[in-house]
Amino acid sequence: MEEPSEPAGAPESTHDGMSMPTKDERTLALVAHLGAAVASLVSAGLLSFLLPLVIYLVKREDSEFVADQAKESLNFRITLFMGYLISVPLIFVGVGLCLLPIIWLVDLVFGIIAGIKSYDGERYRYPFAIRLVN
Repeated sequence: MEEPSEPAGAPESTHDGMSMPTKDERTLALVAHLGAAVASLVSAGLLSFLLPLVIYLVKREDSEFVADQAKESLNFRITLFMGYLISVPLIFVGVGLCLLPIIWLVDLVFGIIAGIKSYDGERYRYPFAIRLVN
């Protein structure tokens, strides 16, 4: 199945009036979200912020869309990291054993949703991310 090509004339516009990001921009936004979710699963949440941080630092001057989505992913990863930090000591009273799988599942599900939405050219906002990076 072929993906539709980018228009030759004026760029498409999204629902928010901004121009449609290029395929490369959408791919980098997808990587910022999904790559962070995979890194979180592999590193138990410790390294999930690195990929969106690197993408943000490298592309912040080149693409406003990629920078926005990388920042959003970074903020969500920081929020989840706080959840992991709170959950680990709570393992000793049993609550952490329930919280850790929930945080892991939330990370995976919202990472997939964000990746799909951003690849479609939408600016995805996580519903409960603390926005520390502006």
